[in-house]
Amino acid sequence: MADRIILNETSYFGAGCRASIADEVKKRGYKKALIVTDKDLVKFGVAAKVMQVLDDNALAYDCFDDVKANPTIQNVLDGVAAFKASGADYIIAIGGGSAMDTAKAVGIIINNPEHADVRSLEGAVDTKNKCVDIIAVPTTAGTAAEVTINYVITDVEKKRKFVCVDPHDIPIVAVIDSEMMASMPKGLTAATGMDALTHAIEGYITKAAWGMTNMFELKAIEIISKNLRGAVAGEPEGREGMALGQYIAGMGFSNVGLGIVHSMAHPLGAVYDTPHGVANAIILPTVMAYNADATGDKYRDIAVAMGVEGAAGMSIEQARKAAVDAVRTLAKDVGIPATLSEVGVKEEDIPFLAESAMADACTPGNPKDPTLEDIMALYRSML
Repeated sequence: MADRIILNETSYFGAGCRASIADEVKKRGYKKALIVTDKDLVKFGVAAKVMQVLDDNALAYDCFDDVKANPTIQNVLDGVAAFKASGADYIIAIGGGSAMDTAKAVGIIINNPEHADVRSLEGAVDTKNKCVDIIAVPTTAGTAAEVTINYVITDVEKKRKFVCVDPHDIPIVAVIDSEMMASMPKGLTAATGMDALTHAIEGYITKAAWGMTNMFELKAIEIISKNLRGAVAGEPEGREGMALGQYIAGMGFSNVGLGIVHSMAHPLGAVYDTPHGVANAIILPTVMAYNADATGDKYRDIAVAMGVEGAAGMSIEQARKAAVDAVRTLAKDVGIPATLSEVGVKEEDIPFLAESAMADACTPGNPKDPTLEDIMALYRSML
């Protein structure tokens, strides 16, 4: 089997690098953008930082700002209609994973109209054409959607999220400008940062992990562990570090998949509208403990990368516990809830949540093959 890496054609990093968008647009000959974002980012002037670049360079654009926190099928259909009405020939996605996921789905459907129902995009679908060109500008340091071939859409009718995996959806340009992330409140910074850590850890232990992705994920774990507390405290260095760390995590997991932390988090977003990063952060240490005996020496590497003193000399059992404890401590330090009950999860919903998790596209990548009973027991242990 051949290992594969798919990354952006071009990426920019650093405070203020959004100015590079104008050069990219002119170089590529684009005529008009549809900006895909949400109303809060417009209201609080975050999207305006990119709009100003376009205005200063007399570059045309329309704005679709109706992206939801957990984008729905209808959200995507509205975005498709907005793109068609605008006369745009490319997309600028400004926001967290929700904006970028919406943009990816819109871009795919525009160039692959046979998938206009949206549901048919679930899983690893072999679409015929590359999506409309996307310039992705993240405003959170967590999802790494700007460098991944994945996106997630909520099916409100069926109360489930579905994962779409398609090399044709990756943004052509990523602009990772920490100034775009400066207005994130502490809670969002913590949640998206823990999402990034989950990506790095699951990407490191997934069945498909290999040498190059291991390199990305271990470095991401190190960077995130060093910078998340500072980012939550509002320190510019922490913000800059998280912007880089979450992107590096995305470089790896996008190409090898994730595991049941994400499988179990997705239904929480669909049923309770739980923020994805919060769901991941609550679930991560418990699932790490469950997976530990199927991960070889990898938890020792994680503990070392997270700065656990003496981890290199620990027994494998000690190192595994140390890695789990380090994750749990970091989540506590940045204010993540400790239990699922705190985010509204109900005992009576667990069978449905577990069935949804078992059917999730991330489950096959988990280092240990879970049963339905395993998933239900894990949920219950976190209530």
